[in-house]
Amino acid sequence: MMILAPIAATLIQLAISRSREYKADAGAAHLTRDPDGLADALAKLHHVSRFGTGRAATGRRRQPAAAAAMAHMYIVNPLQGQQLAGLFSTHPPTEERIKRLRLMRF
Repeated sequence: MMILAPIAATLIQLAISRSREYKADAGAAHLTRDPDGLADALAKLHHVSRFGTGRAATGRRRQPAAAAAMAHMYIVNPLQGQQLAGLFSTHPPTEERIKRLRLMRF
């Protein structure tokens, strides 16, 4: 129990953090009365976080460097593509956030 309890507590804390992201999205949608606009902005942020802002002269994608310790400060999860990191992520999947915002039409 001494080993499993801290792991379980961490998973619960991260789940609460993910639910707060959904509540923040819902609050912003009610405040602005434009959930589609918020979903579009979130989709653009997601695209930039996955593919960078452009291509360098060599044709390679530029990826923003993000430390795992600062991931909770980002609007969109900067640690995309890391399977194990998804379990311990403070952010819900961006696609799910966009889907929920699209369903909140006024």
